[in-house]
Amino acid sequence: MKGELISGLEKNIEEINRRTGGSSDILVNRFVTGGIHCALLCCEGMVSTSVIAELIFEPLTSIPKKKDAHQLFHYISEELLLSTDRPEVTDYDTLFSLLYSGFAVLIADDMPLGLGFGVQGYASRGIQEPSGEGNVMGAHEGFSEVLNTSMSQLRRRLKTPELVMEMMKKGDKSNTELCLCYMKDRVPKELLRRIRSSLNSIKLETILTTGYIRPFVESRRFELFSSTGTTERPDVLCSKLIEGRVGILVDGVPFAVVIPRLFCESFQTLDDYAYKPYYATFMRWIKYMAFLTAVLLPAVYTAIVMHHPELLNSTLLMILVESEKEAPLSILTEAAGVLLMYEIIREAGIRLPKPMGGAVSIVSGLIIGDAAVKSGLISTPLLTITALAIMSGLCVPELNPPVTILRFAFLAAGGILGLFGISLLACAVLVNICATEDYGFPYTAPLSPFISSGMSDTAVRSSMKDMQERGFTVEEYHE
Repeated sequence: MKGELISGLEKNIEEINRRTGGSSDILVNRFVTGGIHCALLCCEGMVSTSVIAELIFEPLTSIPKKKDAHQLFHYISEELLLSTDRPEVTDYDTLFSLLYSGFAVLIADDMPLGLGFGVQGYASRGIQEPSGEGNVMGAHEGFSEVLNTSMSQLRRRLKTPELVMEMMKKGDKSNTELCLCYMKDRVPKELLRRIRSSLNSIKLETILTTGYIRPFVESRRFELFSSTGTTERPDVLCSKLIEGRVGILVDGVPFAVVIPRLFCESFQTLDDYAYKPYYATFMRWIKYMAFLTAVLLPAVYTAIVMHHPELLNSTLLMILVESEKEAPLSILTEAAGVLLMYEIIREAGIRLPKPMGGAVSIVSGLIIGDAAVKSGLISTPLLTITALAIMSGLCVPELNPPVTILRFAFLAAGGILGLFGISLLACAVLVNICATEDYGFPYTAPLSPFISSGMSDTAVRSSMKDMQERGFTVEEYHE
């Protein structure tokens, strides 16, 4: 049978049951209105029972007698305002897409057409404070899993017709809704065209998170750092859209993908623009130093102690010798073991149920912080160094995955080749970062290539008056 709806009501219902395998969540409500046999279809748990009873059932059952189904549908379309969203249904694919999106669909006997009514009412999590992008002075609301709610959060902040939100569906089985967001007067046309082309190349069966689509909109080369970013804050995404970026919202995911993303933006927060420029600049440089500390500190400590002890003064050298002489393992092995232990504890803390979170902190604190040092397996200076590096990495949570891997890589290079190995690896990392780009936008801009105008919000944080006069858009960074 073809995909189009047919005229017979019972045959349509039989075909629907056949295609769904008699799924119990598809509700078929038969009734007669205007002298015509009809059925209202909906998916249990996806519609609001109160809305459908008041706005759909009551008006439909009070329709006067009509000559045929065509006249009935014409009357419903022209005389009744049952919902603001009323798409027409001509085929089964559209019908199921609407049903599983929270619509009610009306079909009638002798009518190869259906009418959809937007009566969504499925349970969802309300708007809550972002869990990973905290701030002091800004708004305290994050995106919701419901796509329409996330779209409304953007519209509430950008009340302009220049903000365009394009809907599309991806995933052969999931039919996940995506929303492409951009400012039509700011976004580079070529960037928008290439992003649409990348999204059209997606042939996945399902899309459950942003990680499913990010590889399609990123470069295919090996990149240590991702050239696309994510945010769970509507205000942050709005600021990126104003700069000419493109955002992608995914239904069911409280995160937005931002294209393109720059390396320097990982050190910027919304609070930077709420404080005085001198304090914001100070905190930004603190985060720069924290990033370098998180990546290099364990490696530099290991390299100096193992290969370059002459760089230490005599007092510090004697302290380290005294602390390490009882340790049964090499410094490289100790550092790698402590870092691995932290990663295990961190992952356990994330995955375990919340009632067991306290047990993880107690066990990890007793074993690593006390028992491991007292037993002599780990020296106190090394534990202090690794703890400082781990805490520094928490200042830039967006870069946590690459920082974790680079920390181990630099530790191995420093332990084997000393400071020379760290220098070689640093050159390789810099080459990879500088070669990273997305749709012609260098990831390291405005540092490489150097753009002096961009330094007003990178090396320092200029006043809002100066930034207003500058009128920045991301097009300035396009190669």
